[in-house]
Amino acid sequence: MELKSACVFCGSSKGVHKDYMEMAGELGKDFARHGVRLVYGGGGIGLMGQSAKSCHEAGGSVLGIMPAFLRKREILYDDVETRVVETMHERKAMMFEESDAFVVLPGGIGTLEEIVELMSWRRLDLHFKPTVFVDTRKFWQPYFQTLRHAIDEGFAPDWLMDSFITVDTAEEVIPAIQTALKDIQIRRTDLPNV
Repeated sequence: MELKSACVFCGSSKGVHKDYMEMAGELGKDFARHGVRLVYGGGGIGLMGQSAKSCHEAGGSVLGIMPAFLRKREILYDDVETRVVETMHERKAMMFEESDAFVVLPGGIGTLEEIVELMSWRRLDLHFKPTVFVDTRKFWQPYFQTLRHAIDEGFAPDWLMDSFITVDTAEEVIPAIQTALKDIQIRRTDLPNV
């Protein structure tokens, strides 16, 4: 399976550490270099805006998806193709449908909500699309510890920790996704015909 489009979940908050902003900018440029369309929440601020603007300015393709009620709060970035929907549920469903894989950058409650739902769908075998966390400044370590605790206490299966990939830099994201897509394709061809 060829990687054509990947969704980026990330924060839209301003005033975050410069390392996060630099990483988001590098990710956007890398998407453009590899010809991968960046699908994201449509905002023009925070890591969300940084990744989209960097991809667009480097000649890449970007699709923003934003609920109408967030247009002012997340400051719609309308230099790229943008679809305005009514609800958060529509936004997430469209982001899912338009993407071959998911990239998770640092973020707040909204990002956590998106990734928890995505992992829940994976737990229920509703999708097998690769998910890559960019763990800049070890941001995601507390989340991983929470998952590990849930597993240790019997609330989730061990394989959940293997259902996503963790990288440290933006440059590792696309190669990690491409490897995961090849592995998925190999596993599917190994399945018996039913």
